[in-house]
Amino acid sequence: MEKDSFTIDRLKLDETKGHFILGIDGLSRSGKTTFVRKLASDFETADKNVHIFHLDDYIVNRNRRYHTDQEEWKEYYYLQWDTVQLRASFFQQVHKANALTLAVYDSEADCHVEEMVDLNETEVIVVEGVFLQREEWRSFFDWIIYLDCPREERWKREKEETRANLVKFQTRYWKAEDFYLETVEPDKKADCVIRT
Repeated sequence: MEKDSFTIDRLKLDETKGHFILGIDGLSRSGKTTFVRKLASDFETADKNVHIFHLDDYIVNRNRRYHTDQEEWKEYYYLQWDTVQLRASFFQQVHKANALTLAVYDSEADCHVEEMVDLNETEVIVVEGVFLQREEWRSFFDWIIYLDCPREERWKREKEETRANLVKFQTRYWKAEDFYLETVEPDKKADCVIRT
């Protein structure tokens, strides 16, 4: 991972009324989870209470995002999350809420389980996921870091059995990623871009 000049000192945490909302945006296998682990450690060292949300914990049931008669890339980009519901139950609440009740997706059971998250002592909320800078959510972040990683490198990070299904990547994931890169331009809108 190339080093950018980013440190948590760049964030104006003390100027925030309510929680500071930091987005870690990046395409699949760009290193978001690894980066967030390091970031959490940095916040802990700075005595800042942090809570991490992974956007993939809030996807919808399979029947709402597969075999919907839409193109696969549209299912992934537009249907993977209920953007309106997440905006109302999470993004519009998270700045000031002391607690949130969220429907967390259980992939094995293909259902949602309600979970209460206590944010009472939290100063920084980190949201990690793909497509964070989409129009429905972008305005709720105080700061966004975009992890920029070439597709070839991200492809190498996939498990061998996952790479065996190249057609799924070509028709579902990569087309959605291309759409996001072309229409949203996350590398231009982010507050910081880090090459991974």
